[in-house]
Amino acid sequence: MTLNDLADIIAARKTADPDSSWTAKLLAQGPEKCAEKFGEEAIEAIIEAVKGDKARLTSEAADVLYHLLVMLAARDVALDDVIAELAARQGTSGIAEKAARD
Repeated sequence: MTLNDLADIIAARKTADPDSSWTAKLLAQGPEKCAEKFGEEAIEAIIEAVKGDKARLTSEAADVLYHLLVMLAARDVALDDVIAELAARQGTSGIAEKAARD
């Protein structure tokens, strides 16, 4: 499964019954709850990265990606738009790109 596949599944679940789908349930709780869940998963991934547990970090990273896509869907931000933003940054030094935003 690719991130695009997952994003498509999440988009399809926006109209699903919240009692039948975890994704639909999250989305029904609103963008703020989706952001909160993303933050929780990011912290869990950080903890596993610090601990050095590769298997747990892999699992938590999958959770982070899933919850990121749910959070984006909750605010109607398409994965393709994020990918386009990354493509626009390609070839630009990360330091120069960050300086341009500040």
